[in-house]
Amino acid sequence: MQPRGRSVYLDYAATTPVDPGVRLAMQPYLADRFGNPGSVHQFGQAARGAVDEARKAVARLVGAESKEIIFTAGATESNNAAIFGAVYTHEVPDRHVITGATEHHAVLEPCRWLEKRGVHLTVLPVDEHGRVDPDAVRRAITPQTVLISIMHGNNEIGTLGPVAEIGAIARERGVLFHCDATQSAGIVPVDVRAWGVDLLSLSAHKRYGPKGIGALYVRSGVHIEPFLHGGSQERGRRGGTENVPAIAGFGAAARIALEILPEEARRVGALRDRLVGGLAAIDGARLNGHPRDRLPGIVNVSFADADSESLLLALDLEGIAASSGSACTSGSLEPSHVIAALGLPEAYASGTLRFSLGRWTTVHEIDAVLDVLPKVLLPIRRAAARQR
Repeated sequence: MQPRGRSVYLDYAATTPVDPGVRLAMQPYLADRFGNPGSVHQFGQAARGAVDEARKAVARLVGAESKEIIFTAGATESNNAAIFGAVYTHEVPDRHVITGATEHHAVLEPCRWLEKRGVHLTVLPVDEHGRVDPDAVRRAITPQTVLISIMHGNNEIGTLGPVAEIGAIARERGVLFHCDATQSAGIVPVDVRAWGVDLLSLSAHKRYGPKGIGALYVRSGVHIEPFLHGGSQERGRRGGTENVPAIAGFGAAARIALEILPEEARRVGALRDRLVGGLAAIDGARLNGHPRDRLPGIVNVSFADADSESLLLALDLEGIAASSGSACTSGSLEPSHVIAALGLPEAYASGTLRFSLGRWTTVHEIDAVLDVLPKVLLPIRRAAARQR
């Protein structure tokens, strides 16, 4: 069934359309400049130049040096590489890892996999806004702690974590600190030096770049065991021929994001506030996430006595694309682990929607959502009442 006369995409946190400038940057490496960047001839050196320039652009995006950037196949690999690499570098008894309850599954699942194999794991709770308390991190550290992994911008509720405070604690106690900045880098300022992070994960497709390419920042002087073994690519830290077209696209996406960041953050933030204001006027709506320290483009709202699946289907029939949380768990009918960690009442938890705004979101689209949502919500609530 086709949408009824409109097409509104408000799921930018799941993925973004590739920017035209990114597509243009990728094209030569899908055609004439096809060389292997490890080759010494001119074809290889042309490819090597593209990889080097992209590495510089990604490094500038987060305030790093280019030699500190490792290209990966995406944020999931970056998170796995950081966590496994840090833990397996420290071959000591009773190794201990600290993370938070609202981390992405690409962090939580590797941590739980390690826990099953003898690594001690502490999963810290969050407050009602989804923030980990830095003092709780401090208290959780033991002499055996080898890694702290806390995200910056939450992918479901948009809350920004206190990573600079946690970084200072980690540095003071001599513990490696990993931060998942997949949702925030290129949207809000990210500074690995100011934050005191040792490892930081990035993804291109969340920032108008291609899918299947990401990066891991590794602070100079920090050693982690390689996640993929093979050739000597990425300074021996990640074997495998580099995905040159995607890397070139990531570099272009990073350059564009950095250039327009302040203006775009203000524009998207204003649209977010317009949406939040309209949603707050709906009876039984509850906004989730921190009221101030949050990403400009994510709005998470729970509706009492409704269910997410019915709301999403009804909106989709109206041509409006949203989500109930992370795209990685979109097949589940249960409230997400992020919403569960906030401690929402059951009447609200099952009726949660995430609207995520981006580069091509307009005022007209926001107003379309605010026009349609109350109309589709009413019959869904009536149906739920009849079932009780």
